[in-house]
Amino acid sequence: MLDRNHTIVPNLHDFTYDVYFYGSNLALAQALEFDINQFFDGMGFIRGHECRIAGGHEWDVWNNVAQHWIPTGVPCYPNDKAWNHITIHVLRTSDNKLLFQSITLNGQTNVLDQYYDPGSAPGWYGVTVNYQMDGNNKQSPYTLYLDKLTFSYQ
Repeated sequence: MLDRNHTIVPNLHDFTYDVYFYGSNLALAQALEFDINQFFDGMGFIRGHECRIAGGHEWDVWNNVAQHWIPTGVPCYPNDKAWNHITIHVLRTSDNKLLFQSITLNGQTNVLDQYYDPGSAPGWYGVTVNYQMDGNNKQSPYTLYLDKLTFSYQ
């Protein structure tokens, strides 16, 4: 969606990322990463969510200012050789904080309610979603398929 006048993106506050994924050999993954990003007025709202498999089976979220992952204490155990369903809900507050609200994996919802400041992103503008597969320290092969990805915003 084009936003030539830069009037849409700064007014978006509520985002939901919903996807099904199938994986095999998931124990060989370092992490599965699902991100929702928003950029305007020199600010970067990177809402990174990482299902860290190696090193603890836990959800981490991205701290834009410190530039590192923060453990949430929420377990992440996707099913191997089966379809999984994830829904991530995040907000941008009226005072421009990132609110990591909730993660639902296979019907189990965990409320995070964690707030972080945005990072600096001069010259960037828009909204993006992405998925990233991180390999382990040996880059052992594993497979992952995404299906029925939907992204909604308000």
